[in-house]
Amino acid sequence: MAGSIVRRTEIPGPRSRELLALKQRYVANAKSVLAPVFIERAEGALITDVDGNTYIDLAGGFGVMNVGYSQPAVVEAICRQAQLYTHTDFTVVPYEPYVRLAQRLADLVPIPGPVKAAFFNSGAEAVENAVKIAKHYTGRRAVIAFEGAFHGRTWMALTLTHKVKPYKAGLGPFVPEVYRAPYPYPYRGPQGLSADEVGLWAYRQLERLLEVTVAPEDVAAIVIEPVQGEGGFVVPPANFLQKVRELCTRHGIVLICDEVQTGFGRTARMFATEHFGIEPDLMTVAKSIAGGMVLSGVVGRAEIMDAARDTAIGGTYVGNPVACAAALAVLDVFEQQNLLARAEEVGRRFRQRFEAMQSRFDQIGEVRGLGAMVAMELVTDRATKEPASEAVGRIIAEALKRGVITARAGLYGNVIRVLAPLVITPEQIDEACDVLEESLAAVFR
Repeated sequence: MAGSIVRRTEIPGPRSRELLALKQRYVANAKSVLAPVFIERAEGALITDVDGNTYIDLAGGFGVMNVGYSQPAVVEAICRQAQLYTHTDFTVVPYEPYVRLAQRLADLVPIPGPVKAAFFNSGAEAVENAVKIAKHYTGRRAVIAFEGAFHGRTWMALTLTHKVKPYKAGLGPFVPEVYRAPYPYPYRGPQGLSADEVGLWAYRQLERLLEVTVAPEDVAAIVIEPVQGEGGFVVPPANFLQKVRELCTRHGIVLICDEVQTGFGRTARMFATEHFGIEPDLMTVAKSIAGGMVLSGVVGRAEIMDAARDTAIGGTYVGNPVACAAALAVLDVFEQQNLLARAEEVGRRFRQRFEAMQSRFDQIGEVRGLGAMVAMELVTDRATKEPASEAVGRIIAEALKRGVITARAGLYGNVIRVLAPLVITPEQIDEACDVLEESLAAVFR
């Protein structure tokens, strides 16, 4: 039986090479590309390039396409709204899609009591504004983030982000009064400790930070990813997040959970915090919220959200009506297609295949994840856990040649991660995993 991958030319093909030459001439070099092919159309989990080659996409636009490319309900909502109006700025003339989306998210997020929302453009903007809101609410100046964190590339978000290269090198000084604590990374935690013990160890480091570096009464917010995305799909022990929640409550610190990558079904719950039994004060959302339209948000406890002064947060395009209409359709698709259950099935199938590969290749040090947020960490030696960063780049290139688009993650760039649309079929998962296994064999032969 024919698979989903179609190969009509070499990769990249002639039309893609022509466009790559134009990119080289007219687009800033900083905009490097993961797959050097140009998209013509896409549907579900498949991308077809301008040369007629079709790929299985495991990157999902870096976690944006959870409901799949060209999802009919989302496309219809976009077209319908665009025919009515595309912009007014909500603070000039407000519109219904904005308030309806705020209402639906308030009912969905795992946050107690009255909940309000504000919408922005990017995940980084959402993080920036969540910090501003927390500072308005507390009157405090300091913020705590974590090792391995990625929160964006605008100035405050970049300060919170941990990875130096390629993001931060040569760009300091950064925003003051940002402090960093260890994030529990069981695979690379202190030797001999169980996952729960790593969680307790990391929490003790956070407590020590508040004892000797910054006073808790000066801390406005702790910003944390419930599962680290760019940091390598690191799943923390539940005890760590629970103790962080208790600490924030005890000291009046606003707990901001960054669900930009983990939200909207990626972990088989609508939001990853639901796995850990914690309730954030504020939550940042973006990426898959609107099926590829530009939209992000901060959702949180009403009394905190309302602490920001009039016009202190906002922007000309934030909460665009077309994007809000798309987001409402995304929520409908989750309900109608039961995508949370589908995410669980997708993750289980990927994990089974990755674990089978791990038994074949000694270079796969760990397979981990939550729901459909699955990754494998590659090492040169399982004993030393030295990152196999260069090999991962070669594996990704081999996979692309064979028709699969996938991405790396991790502080060392040695993690292969899955951000595939949740509508990917079982047959496409198996076909993609066959390609990944062939690519691993080609590199480690």
